[in-house]
Amino acid sequence: MGLIVQKFGGSSLADPEDRERVIQRICSTRAQGHDVVVVVSAIGRYPQAYSTDGLLQLIADCTQEQDPRECDLLMSCGEIISAVVIAHLLRREGCSAVALTGAQAGIITTPDHRDAHIIRVEADRIRTHLGRGETVVVAGFQGVTETGEITTLGRGGSDTTAAALGCALSADRVEIYTDVDGIMTADPRIVPTASTVRCLSYRDVCEMAQMGAKVIHPRAVEIAMEGRVPIHIRNTFTDEEGTLVGTVSGPDGAVEIRADRLVTSIAHIPGLAQVRVEMNCGTKQCPSARDVFRSLADSCVSIDLINLSPGQALFTIKESDGATASRVLNSLGASFTIEKGFAKVSAVGAGMRGVPGVMATIVEALSDAGVRIYQTADSHQSISCLVRVEDMEVAAKALHDRFGLAR
Repeated sequence: MGLIVQKFGGSSLADPEDRERVIQRICSTRAQGHDVVVVVSAIGRYPQAYSTDGLLQLIADCTQEQDPRECDLLMSCGEIISAVVIAHLLRREGCSAVALTGAQAGIITTPDHRDAHIIRVEADRIRTHLGRGETVVVAGFQGVTETGEITTLGRGGSDTTAAALGCALSADRVEIYTDVDGIMTADPRIVPTASTVRCLSYRDVCEMAQMGAKVIHPRAVEIAMEGRVPIHIRNTFTDEEGTLVGTVSGPDGAVEIRADRLVTSIAHIPGLAQVRVEMNCGTKQCPSARDVFRSLADSCVSIDLINLSPGQALFTIKESDGATASRVLNSLGASFTIEKGFAKVSAVGAGMRGVPGVMATIVEALSDAGVRIYQTADSHQSISCLVRVEDMEVAAKALHDRFGLAR
């Protein structure tokens, strides 16, 4: 049999009963004849003591600014504790297992503390343990630089660890276990009729993650896509089939995952602000769009939904970046407004590529629901609309219904 990488998130490890379910899943996979590499997140979520945010609370009351290098050292402890606990429980069940830190697993990263990227995986040590018949339990979310500094991989880092190990080890598949039944047609918390999508292409899932879906990090999907390793997203606590993520079928013999819908999901991102910068200031010297965008980028302010005209630049930012953006624009002498209280609602699907009328359908659906659209943006796989945050739920439900995504 082949090799399977199984990743378990913090919610799957939160208490002893949950951890027993995880152990039974791993042992069952081993019993089927597979080699298994397990990737774990930190145990539970805040305020649990060993969660990432729980560990950061240990230094939250410090008056001095937190050092990114030392924050990485502290945060990496959560996944290491988790790996040791799971390896111990596996051995208790008679399954030979060993725990490894990200560094011991050979995960080499860039030196960007708190948001490092994986450069390569030196997997010889993992292969040695697998050759001895051991289950290898790797601490996710972390790695080590060329100079030996411990780093963390940012949000979704354990997903990224699992995907990178799956590619390095030529795994048959990567299984991502979480507390939902797979990737859904919308967030069921705001669209109760949302259903699980059984099969999706890598590109669809990347687009969905970028547009606000939070089941898996887009960086992990991109790594798996490059290595042609399928991802299976499943619920730790149920026997639901979950979602299989792979390559759309084609003449190259790729894994057959067909996109059979015009739109596969509705995603949303709240907490946005709309920025309007005047480009025609009369006698006053205005900064150019180039100056505005470069200065915001240099201050780590990400922008989206960009509309440029000779008279103004219109775009969105996170509300949390409002103070930074205001400071940057004031330093440029710009005439601008920043208005909070917006959300982005997106229809995502590879099936819309080259199909006329999708934008018309979206505008009609939102108009019929009484939702005003403030901006739009589109790509080959998505169309996004900026709406008031109080209209976000109505907009998501309207699009979900209009494209026939309800159960």
